[in-house]
Amino acid sequence: MKSNSVSIRRMRWMLFLLGIFKIPLLAFTKPRLISVSDEEVRVRIRLRRRTKNHLNSMYFGALAIGADVAGGIHAFYFSEKIGKKVSFAFKSMQAEFLKRAESDVTFVCTSGKIIQAAVEESFTKKERINQQVEVLAFNTTDEIVARFVLEISVRV
Repeated sequence: MKSNSVSIRRMRWMLFLLGIFKIPLLAFTKPRLISVSDEEVRVRIRLRRRTKNHLNSMYFGALAIGADVAGGIHAFYFSEKIGKKVSFAFKSMQAEFLKRAESDVTFVCTSGKIIQAAVEESFTKKERINQQVEVLAFNTTDEIVARFVLEISVRV
């Protein structure tokens, strides 16, 4: 399998287009891709009127969007690296809200190697592969505010 380099600028552009044309809630909450590598993805969602609940903390729907983007952007990343179209979806999500997110939230997924292995296995076996990935959500003081476990289903 060939491997191309993928720029963060291109990944940000893809995320923007995904929000405009496919998933309008992404455009509404405006998640910002901070960094992406083979191992880790960092995404930030600002706490603002669109993402707040009645308690002035981040609405759990916005937190779920952040976890979705942080967990799923790796599939796009590895798709671009190998030059193949990857179809992926989330089959399940477990969420644990540890404290109120009263500031901007950074979502971190360090399951890049797991997703890469799933993409490669799907490419060789020509079938859908399911894997669980963990996403942690941090506030601006680096406290964990939520923990998500997502089951991603990948097919090349």
